Amino acid sequence: MNISVCIIAKNEEKNIRRCLESLKPYPFEMIVVDTGSWDRTKEIAFQYTRHVYDFVWCDDFAAAKNFAVSKASHSHVMILDSDEYIKVLDFEKLLDAAAKHPDGVGRIQRVNILTRKNEIQEKKEWINRIFAKDKYHYEGRIHEQVEAFSGGNYETYPVPLIIGHTGYDLPMDLKREKAFRNIHLLKEELKFLEEAKNEEKIPYILYQLGKGYYMAEEYACACEYFARGLSYDLNPKLEYVIDMVETYGYALLNSNQKDAALFFENIYQEFGNTADFQFLMGLIYMNNARFSEAVQEFQKAAGQKDAKTTGINSYAAYYNIGVICECLGDTDEAAKYYKMCREYRPAKERLQGLDMKEGVDRK
Repeated sequence: MNISVCIIAKNEEKNIRRCLESLKPYPFEMIVVDTGSWDRTKEIAFQYTRHVYDFVWCDDFAAAKNFAVSKASHSHVMILDSDEYIKVLDFEKLLDAAAKHPDGVGRIQRVNILTRKNEIQEKKEWINRIFAKDKYHYEGRIHEQVEAFSGGNYETYPVPLIIGHTGYDLPMDLKREKAFRNIHLLKEELKFLEEAKNEEKIPYILYQLGKGYYMAEEYACACEYFARGLSYDLNPKLEYVIDMVETYGYALLNSNQKDAALFFENIYQEFGNTADFQFLMGLIYMNNARFSEAVQEFQKAAGQKDAKTTGINSYAAYYNIGVICECLGDTDEAAKYYKMCREYRPAKERLQGLDMKEGVDRK
């Protein structure tokens, strides 16, 4: 058994080499479909594979990916974006997992990498990317999803593969441009679903619209779409629902709706068992000057083994406790928590500021 890796690309000369280079150590068949590049994307792709094809762009990502899948010679395919790349892979275990689940869809871990306020942030998620091409295809013109030809639900299984993703780690003008491109397509998709009265898929599109506006830093608009999405009767265990709730909370804080964010107390029982939600709750309490409750939530987050966002269950939580202690005048306690952040730059700077202000050296 082998796997064909299918990639669609347009003007990705800055990313496509990294993507294909990361695949090179493994015996994958590489399929690259270009959707209208005017840069060196195709030229670079041909350096790694002869399977480079053209697709006339029609504002439909699912159509482009299905075309790429149709060019694969192997029974199973793995889908990658050109701004993604392999970080960790056990190739033999990947093949073994796919062979054991011939009718299922393999889920890989993606690490989204962003730079905010000169700090690198990483957020983990699991996404469906490996499947038999005669059993599954993509649907949806934007933020397309894997769907079974037979319809209905399907089995998923974890794959020992971690990929990096830098697609949204862009200057603000390019990030907004990309966000509004997606928003345009999402609104077309939403209109189509509403006309078809497809109540099942509408919440997911509303979620993606909220994420689009959030990326563009249009936080009030993001809140409107998140609120609409969450007005549906949704399964609180679905990953996109959890992410919609958490991103909604940040959008409320970023749009100065800190009072409204206190509503999250009412959904704590459903969502409050993760470090990410506990950290968000700490920020909500912190913004509402409920400092003791904020500290409790940050301590809960720091006590968790895992978190989707890097630092949420360690230095980021300690840093916020330190800020609260400093604001309340307890500089010794603040210094203790800043030290617990180790090499986290903002904490080191605040600790240095305390030392200079008080004329001490806490090293």
